[in-house]
Amino acid sequence: MDDTLSGTSLKKSFGKSLLYSLPMILITFMFISGGRPDFSNPSSALAMMITFILVNVLYFLMHYTGKTDKFRAILFIIFALSLSFTLISNMLEMRNSMSFSQADILECKIPFCHLVIPMMILPAAFTKSIIFPGSILGSFAGIASMVVLWLVATLVLGRGFCSWGCFYGGWDDGFSRIRKKPVIKKISDSWKWMPFAVLFMVALTSALSLGPTYCDWICPFKAVTEFEEVTSVASAAKAGVFISLFAGLVVILPFLTRKRTQCSFLCPLGAINTLSNKITPFTVKIDKANCSECFKCVAACPLFALTQEGIRNGKVSVFCSKCGKCIDACSRNAIHYGIKGVPAGTMKKFSRNLFLFISFLFMAVFSSGSIVNTFRGLLDLIF
Repeated sequence: MDDTLSGTSLKKSFGKSLLYSLPMILITFMFISGGRPDFSNPSSALAMMITFILVNVLYFLMHYTGKTDKFRAILFIIFALSLSFTLISNMLEMRNSMSFSQADILECKIPFCHLVIPMMILPAAFTKSIIFPGSILGSFAGIASMVVLWLVATLVLGRGFCSWGCFYGGWDDGFSRIRKKPVIKKISDSWKWMPFAVLFMVALTSALSLGPTYCDWICPFKAVTEFEEVTSVASAAKAGVFISLFAGLVVILPFLTRKRTQCSFLCPLGAINTLSNKITPFTVKIDKANCSECFKCVAACPLFALTQEGIRNGKVSVFCSKCGKCIDACSRNAIHYGIKGVPAGTMKKFSRNLFLFISFLFMAVFSSGSIVNTFRGLLDLIF
């Protein structure tokens, strides 16, 4: 047994925190700078340095303070905002508009999004066709590279992808943190099963129509990325659905409930990632010997993964996205990152350090390109 006193035992000294951060510093420098930093362009060089410092300060603070979610969320939210900025910038550069035309579809110029993956499976299996009008290799957001990144992250992190890798998740995560207390305090956690219904619906309709129906009709993030050119009543209706879902599930409900309602109630990829929690090596465990059943963790969980009954039984459900919010909320260090096969309450520090290194490194590497691009764009506007 270790780390059985309180959450403060997860804190480290400055020197030890710096030592734990050194591998992250070295690896992120290689990825962010490309191994050969170029200082010929001042705005690019400054954007690269700001991103590098931001990433590593946040990782250092995770170790130094013993808190996870607080610092994860900062990078996660910046990632979501910068990705939208990058997508919009690329769309404006490519076609001078956030909208795409039928010609863009025919020429396969649509950036690939990981939310399309659930809709690709059946058509690919039965018709050997890729239903998304994007580039398979090369170009910005190519299909092959995005699928491989998602697959690796899902096998290692499970639904942790939704808190450490999803480049849209930072939107509802961010709005869920604006208020200190929820306005709507009671919301049935049975809604968390809705993404499975959405997954079934979009997988079936996409297979029948050979088109990505979720993207075509109900994706809320079309409001902050690319969307179909409004040229008809149908395309205008789609735009209205996108904006309404974004406003309701990404902005308003997270603000009122302090929960990630889009991720919890709509996302079909979240359903697949939930199932993948069964096979990933990392999990969140409850040390019953230290648990006082105060249920602060249940209130803190943004994805309805914890219930009072589950806490009493020492169980965390497969809906857990490993964001660390429940761990930060526990003053007795009774809930912690763990490795499957290792009993709850043991190897807490080792499990946390290993999980943080892998998950944060993935997010840092995955997000750094769009963050650098965003800082560079903002610096160009300022100077």
